[in-house]
Amino acid sequence: QELALNTFIKLTRATEPLMTRLGHCGSLHGLTMSQFGVLETLYHLGSLNQSELGAKLLRSGGNITLVIDNLEKQGLVHRERDRQDRRQVNISLTPAGEAMIRQVFPQHLDAIIAELSVLSPQEQDTLGKLCRKLGKRDADA
Repeated sequence: QELALNTFIKLTRATEPLMTRLGHCGSLHGLTMSQFGVLETLYHLGSLNQSELGAKLLRSGGNITLVIDNLEKQGLVHRERDRQDRRQVNISLTPAGEAMIRQVFPQHLDAIIAELSVLSPQEQDTLGKLCRKLGKRDADA
């Protein structure tokens, strides 16, 4: 019990400040981490329905709706009802959204690389494998 709790505390204490530093380093150009996540996902995967987007970003339906609302107000994404299934709402980047993520992504990637540079490439690989194993626990059950 103590080992599991200590490991969890260390993971949390590492993740929260890392995300805070990345959010405050200026590489997001005024976007929130969630907004960046939406733009980055759409940029790399193309148009997705709102449910798929929420699942990819591990966000609740209400949260992803709010994030998309704010991005739509900024003219960075566009909503469109699916023609075959009107219950589905597809989200895509606008030209302004694509231009924004093209500008922001390389700078944010540089910030991530700088943050993770305290770990050797082998340590980064090991951490990645451990995080994947921990994250896929439910899929294996």
